Amino acid sequence: MVNVTEDIFATAAVNPFTKQTESIRRFTLRNEEQMSVQILTLGATISSIKVPDANNFVADVTLGFDNLAGYQSAQNPYMGATVGRVCNRIANGRFVLDGRTIEVSRNRGEFQLHGGFLGFDKAHWEVEKVLPNGVSMKHTNPDGHEGYPGEVTATVTFTLTEDNCLHVAMDAVTTQPTPINLTNHSYFNLCGHNKGKAALDEHVVEINAYGITETDSNSIPTGKILPVDGGKFDLRVPSKLGDRLKQLEPAIGFDDNFCVKFTPPAAIATIARVVHPPSGRWLEIASNQPGVQFYTSNFLPNQAGGDAPLAGKDGAAYAKHGGFCLETQKFPDSVNHENFPSTILRPGEKYHHEVIYKFGKLKYP
Repeated sequence: MVNVTEDIFATAAVNPFTKQTESIRRFTLRNEEQMSVQILTLGATISSIKVPDANNFVADVTLGFDNLAGYQSAQNPYMGATVGRVCNRIANGRFVLDGRTIEVSRNRGEFQLHGGFLGFDKAHWEVEKVLPNGVSMKHTNPDGHEGYPGEVTATVTFTLTEDNCLHVAMDAVTTQPTPINLTNHSYFNLCGHNKGKAALDEHVVEINAYGITETDSNSIPTGKILPVDGGKFDLRVPSKLGDRLKQLEPAIGFDDNFCVKFTPPAAIATIARVVHPPSGRWLEIASNQPGVQFYTSNFLPNQAGGDAPLAGKDGAAYAKHGGFCLETQKFPDSVNHENFPSTILRPGEKYHHEVIYKFGKLKYP
C-alpha cells in the first residue's frame, strides 16, 4: 500500500508569474518496500527519492536542496524540476512555425535553454488532485510567455507503486500551435546523493540507443544523427562510467541526446539501465519518448579547478561528475530540423509523455 502525506516545504515564496506570496507544498509518497519520493509544487520538482541497497540500507539517491533559497538560487542546475515549455536547446532562440518566424528568449547567450529565463521549473504548480498513490499538478503558461505562442496548460502526475516504480506522466494542451517538449531533470547518484564523483565512476550504464544527435561546441544539434556502433557513445553493452568518461577526454563528459529504440506512438520501452555494483542499487528507465539526454553533471563546480562546491541538502557538497541525468525527451532543437521528431502541438491535440523510474537491488550471496 502506498501512503501519501503533505507538509509545507517553504512559506513566503513569491510566485514569479502572479507576484503573490505563497507556500510551497511538499508531498511524500511512501510504499511498504522502503521507497519514498518527495515532490514540491515549486517546479513540480522531485526533491528526494529514497531506496534501499542490497543490505537494506536506505539512502537518498537524488541531488537537491534543503530549502527554498537553494532551489531559487541562480546556481540551481534545474535539480529534479519539470522543464518546459521546451527542454534543452533552441538554436539562436528562433524557429519558423507555419511560415511565421518565432523569436523566443535567449537565456544562454545566443540560444535558449530549458524554456528561457522563467521556465516551468520556476512556476508554482497548482495541486490539481491528491491521489491514493500520488499527486497531480497543473501549470497554465500564458500566451506569449518567453516568446512562445498560445496558452499552454500542462499537467504532471507522479505516482508510486509497490514494486518501486515512480511513474511520471506529463501532459499538455494548447490554444495555438506551439512547440512542447517537457522533461524531468533529476540528478541521480545510486550510491547516495552526497557521494560524488568517486561513486559515480563506479556506476555501470546501459542505453538502448542506435545513435546520437551530433552537436556543435554549444551542444546545438547539426541535424545529423551519428550511429553509435562501436564508438565511445556505444552504451548498448553495459559500461563502467568512470572508464567511459576517461575515453571521452578531452571532452568534459557526456551531455548528449541518445536516439533510443522504441515503437511509437504509445508504446513504452525500457531505454536505460544503471547499476551501482558496490551498493547493489539499480535504476531502469522506460519511456514513450524517442530521445534521452545523458548528462554527467559536467557543469557542477569543478573543485579540481578551484571552484567551491554547490551546497546541497543534508550538508552535501555537490561538484562536477557528482551525479547523472537521463532526461527523456524529443530531440533538442527539433523545431529547426525537419528530420527530427516534431515537437509542435496544435489545438485539439494532447501532448503525452510517460517515463517510469524503476528501482531495485541486486541479490548478493
